[in-house]
Amino acid sequence: MKKATVGAAVVGAATVCAVAALIVNHRMRKSSKWARAMAILREFEEKCGTPDAKLKQVADAMTVEMHAGLASEGGSKLKMLITYVDNLPTGDEAGVFYALDLGGTNFRVLRVQLGGKDGGIIHQEFAEASIPPNLMVGTSEELFDYIAAELAKFVAEEEEKFQQPPGKQRELGFTFSFPVMQTSINSGTIMRWTKGFSIDDAVGQDVVGELTKAMKRKGVDMRVSALVNDTVGTLAGGKYTHNDVAVAVILGTGTNAAYVERVQAIPKWHGPMPKSGEMVINMEWGNFRSSHLPLTQYDHALDTNSLNPGDQIFEKMTSGMYLGEILRRVLLRMAEEAGIFGDEVPPKLKSPFVLRTPDMSAMHHDTSSDLRVVGDKLKDILEISNTSLKTRRLVVELCNIVATRGARLAAAGVLGILKKMGRDTPRQGGPQKMVVAMDGGLYEHYAEYRTCLENTLKELLGDELATSIVFEHSNDGSGIGAALLAASNSMYLEDKS
Repeated sequence: MKKATVGAAVVGAATVCAVAALIVNHRMRKSSKWARAMAILREFEEKCGTPDAKLKQVADAMTVEMHAGLASEGGSKLKMLITYVDNLPTGDEAGVFYALDLGGTNFRVLRVQLGGKDGGIIHQEFAEASIPPNLMVGTSEELFDYIAAELAKFVAEEEEKFQQPPGKQRELGFTFSFPVMQTSINSGTIMRWTKGFSIDDAVGQDVVGELTKAMKRKGVDMRVSALVNDTVGTLAGGKYTHNDVAVAVILGTGTNAAYVERVQAIPKWHGPMPKSGEMVINMEWGNFRSSHLPLTQYDHALDTNSLNPGDQIFEKMTSGMYLGEILRRVLLRMAEEAGIFGDEVPPKLKSPFVLRTPDMSAMHHDTSSDLRVVGDKLKDILEISNTSLKTRRLVVELCNIVATRGARLAAAGVLGILKKMGRDTPRQGGPQKMVVAMDGGLYEHYAEYRTCLENTLKELLGDELATSIVFEHSNDGSGIGAALLAASNSMYLEDKS
């Protein structure tokens, strides 16, 4: 009897020991996996580092590239495009002006009534239409006839008080967000189509000429007085309300910047000296790159697999199209090497661009004690259930690293522009107020990103200048901004040079 009991006890003890060993093993495996996740996190954090000294190097590199791009066509990664906008709105503009905003598969037409000095924008209204898919790959005449017909409808609904006096043409600002080689304030050659458009017979044609012919065919009596891009429109909108605006930055799906340059500082400008002595430059700064940019293996992989490898490197580190994708790539590596979401790698996590920046923003801003928003997003988007609080905290920390790097680099870019303008050091007689006009969904909706960008620029400028810099959200540059540029370039202005 006793023997049997002892035997059973021995077997029982062995089982307990085996179970205990399994538990210890499991815990050790778990803790070593977590240690691996933390190692990936710390390495990523270190590689994304943007100490002030590095940001100043980035700003200096931006300034150098700006000089090179202004000196000659193709002299820099920055195109530094001459916009032919040499007089921005002053706030004195009066009358009714139109805008046409063609930025993709939708387009808008706007009517804006300006009240002159101290009057501001009295009235604005718009209509929106989408472009049928067959017209995106048809002929130039078909596309512009369709747009002109919508414009004709909008004009036909015009109230009597907005109608022009006899003999006076309506004037239009045209935002055309496709690659164009501008040849004057109201002409430009279509270089190529993007965003799913492919209209071969329009390439090499003047886009304003094509629209003007279509308006004639549709009986619309209207003159295009300004051809602009959305960043220049943002600058115009900012300048209309704040005379101290000299820089505009868009941070949305993509990113770009425009600023006011002295014509004497543009060696590649061979035209006449404008009366203002100034010219708005469209930087196309998304294409900036420098050895000082803190690129990681995730950035290199994203770039290699993109539609435009080697291009738009600055944009790929700072803009809304890409931040969520960088986060996804880091999470995928952690899932593969550290099993942060369990033994299986969640299949959805392998899909490029499945994690959008608005979702990253929502997780980053989660203030609930159990990080419920993070849990919900992981479940809804990536189909990952039952994540631990520890894992959710890790996700938030990654969001912070990606957003902080992007925002601080964008701030360094702005510092580079201010340096080029000689506005980065205090002037005699105290600091002069500087307003940066900002627009884009990333800036508008991602509060952590916005705050970090603004604080970083102030930090880099130093205490004395920090108080003089103001960020102004200049909404709808591609619409209202274009109408304002139609006003400031109206052929009816008496003092036009």
